Amino acid sequence: MSSLGPDLDPAEKMGPDELRDLQLGRLRWTLRHAYENVPFYRRAFDAAGVRPEDCRSLEDLARFPMTTKDDLRADYPFGMFAVPRERIRRIHASSGTTGRPTVVGYTDRDLSTWADVVARSIRAAGGLPGHTVHIAYGYGLFTGGLGAHYGAERLGCTVVPVSSGVTARQVTLIRDLRPEIIMVTPSYMLALMDEMERQGLDPRATSLKIGIFGAEPWTERMREEIEERLAIDAVDIYGLSEVMGPGVSQECVETKDGLHIWEDHFYPEVVDPVTAEPLPQGRRGELLFTSLTKEGMPVVRYRTRDLTRLLPGTARPSFRRMERVTGRDDDMIVLRGVNVFPTQIEEVVLGTPGLSPHFQLLLTRRGRMDHMTVRVEARRGSSAERRAAAGDAVVAAVRSVVGVTVDCAVLDPETLERSAGKLRRVVDHRDAGD
Repeated sequence: MSSLGPDLDPAEKMGPDELRDLQLGRLRWTLRHAYENVPFYRRAFDAAGVRPEDCRSLEDLARFPMTTKDDLRADYPFGMFAVPRERIRRIHASSGTTGRPTVVGYTDRDLSTWADVVARSIRAAGGLPGHTVHIAYGYGLFTGGLGAHYGAERLGCTVVPVSSGVTARQVTLIRDLRPEIIMVTPSYMLALMDEMERQGLDPRATSLKIGIFGAEPWTERMREEIEERLAIDAVDIYGLSEVMGPGVSQECVETKDGLHIWEDHFYPEVVDPVTAEPLPQGRRGELLFTSLTKEGMPVVRYRTRDLTRLLPGTARPSFRRMERVTGRDDDMIVLRGVNVFPTQIEEVVLGTPGLSPHFQLLLTRRGRMDHMTVRVEARRGSSAERRAAAGDAVVAAVRSVVGVTVDCAVLDPETLERSAGKLRRVVDHRDAGD
């Protein structure tokens, strides 16, 4: 049920017609701002035969060209900025591990908007002014840490800016400073819980009440694992630096049924990832976003590569929900003609007794054939017989559910490398042979 109380933003209580009118006005401003100030968009719009004034309804947005990460890289570093450099107050960037990084610039107003939507997100997760927030997202060029930080302060929370890494210290600070909220990647939360148990602490006895997890795909089974071991409400937050950072959408604690998109600032579409044709609400495809209020670096129909579907709003009725992202079309592994997502393997691993949530997929080549080995840690205290049975169960479940044959290596606890940031789920050695 909705909980539209007096503490919500006015936008969260808008009716659908009022929201659409606001979106259309802001969309028309964004298209004009991008066309007049970003050479890339002027060229792209002209090549597609459209101009900003051709957008007379929200549906007209589908006539405009899309933006890709490669477009942003081609205009590295400042070519996508829509304001003079002296108006940019902060720059963030992607890691650039797969090529040139994407650089994003924010004006004063952009930073204020970002703080507002993250504050709204923390409140939707159950956070309140006066709560202490332990932020274990990385600080720096990555948007997670600073985005969460300023949003928590905007809400009126006390911030513990721990950043990522130094797991033992993280646990000590959680024990001593007694935060109610933690913001971190779900995979690193697993490492923190393991460290708590290593230190003799009961994870369920901490002060934590709310976990806001994002920056990587995770599954419902992962939520169940975290909530059971930590005795908290685990909710999802979504964002990406090219669109803003964390706070583009947020799961509401009262429903936990997908992430409400803050549509007064970000307009979503879902398209077929192959044909790029728009898909109706409820169909799964690739998520696109158009920023509605960004000054420094507006984006028009940005292809996120994330796979999801749009659904009607529930806890915030006027805002559509996006189903939790469980994969990206560029994360998909094609194994002997079968499409495999790491989250499919995660579901199998978490559903197999005797196995921990810590796993990694090793891709190799045997002769001319690709091969996958699921490397997964056993739970503490598992016997050799139970480990062998669990490995056999994973092989059988992957064959049944995913439709591909794999090997499974059940490892000792604490064997796989722990990550303080986004977990490296796939290790691809296919070019090196076997």
